[in-house]
Amino acid sequence: MTVRIVVIGVGYLGITHAACMAELGHEVLGVDVDEAKIEQLREGTVPLYEPGLSRMLRRHLAEGRLRFTTSYADAAEFGDVHFLCVGTPQRDGSDSADLSFVEAAVHALAAELTGPALVVGKCTVPVGTAARLARTVRRSAPGADLAWNPEFLREGRAVDDTLKPDRLVFGAESRAALDLLHAVYSLPIAAGTPVISTNFATAELVKAAANAFLATKVSFINAMAEICEATGADVVELARALGYDGRIGHRYLRPGLGFGGGCLPKDIRAFRARAQELGAHRTLEFLREVDAINLRRRHRLVRLAAEQCGGLGGRRVAVLGASFKPESDDVRDSPALYVAAAVQGEGAQVTVYDPKAIANARRHSPGLRYAGSARAAAAGADLVLHLTEWKEFQEIDPAELSPVVGMRAIVDGRNALDPLRWRAAGWTYRALGRP
Repeated sequence: MTVRIVVIGVGYLGITHAACMAELGHEVLGVDVDEAKIEQLREGTVPLYEPGLSRMLRRHLAEGRLRFTTSYADAAEFGDVHFLCVGTPQRDGSDSADLSFVEAAVHALAAELTGPALVVGKCTVPVGTAARLARTVRRSAPGADLAWNPEFLREGRAVDDTLKPDRLVFGAESRAALDLLHAVYSLPIAAGTPVISTNFATAELVKAAANAFLATKVSFINAMAEICEATGADVVELARALGYDGRIGHRYLRPGLGFGGGCLPKDIRAFRARAQELGAHRTLEFLREVDAINLRRRHRLVRLAAEQCGGLGGRRVAVLGASFKPESDDVRDSPALYVAAAVQGEGAQVTVYDPKAIANARRHSPGLRYAGSARAAAAGADLVLHLTEWKEFQEIDPAELSPVVGMRAIVDGRNALDPLRWRAAGWTYRALGRP
């Protein structure tokens, strides 16, 4: 069944969702108030890097299945289902989520709706938001309904996560809303994707709880790295041993520089802030330490770099990585750029290379130097810092890099390189949580 779908907000989530809905066979209209971005997308240019996304978007534009507009009136006339994919950033001066973009989008759309329609939230919001927005929609557009369908995208794998999700969560109050959502996702459901139909609050909490659990798992192994550094134990071997326990598992139990990006840090802070608003302030207090452990890893990496060099003042340092994770050009709250700036603040001359994120890194951190290759970044370096685990960096031959550096010394901030291989090539190899 083909459904006419509107995607409101064409940032990272919205562009991906719009293109993937077209891939699932629906007619899709993307909406945003940013005229420059809409024009860019109409021309087939995606303003971000996500594997497979550009090709898919251009194909559906050419076939006429996907279009973009700045008009909410056109969206209201066109769509049967309207997905809210706008941002929910951290509010200035607070840990709470800023819902102004969500509320503005709902009000703008509801004012134009004249017949039956389903508004579906996908963005991460504090629990209780959907119920309030449902009242707004029904008051402004009596024929409309609201549901919540949280996203679980991983940057770098977002296309597959949309087309082949590991689960679908539908928060709805009517059978008609659930039926429409089943029609939208009929292909993934037919392929065996589990569906959890629940109420608004549970649907909102699924995403918040998933992020909190993931952040806790990452910070747990990084806390163990601190213990390993104090005892001479090896955190990589510890993580490997823990991962064989079926109750724990290997996934995301990788010690290193910690998490970043535009979602996970601000989402766990907003979750804790919402618990405080609900009077359950002690319940999620552990997330404060999860956040603190994560940030401590960045400071520890800077100290490890200084230890390796006998001080950073006047040193030349090559930084491999700028994006917060591989297969993405996203530099929001990037641990790599944080460390690069901190090392430069200690008096080092820093040169950064990243396979995809250089343009965004230049805008975010214009005071750093940038290079067009790992080899160019490492030229004359007293120290190399590996801070984003791109496959390209893992495949570097240390023997080939040796002639261009000033000193053969590397700090692996992601525990993703082979220490035996680097040491065999005459390099001094150091890493977080390893002797």
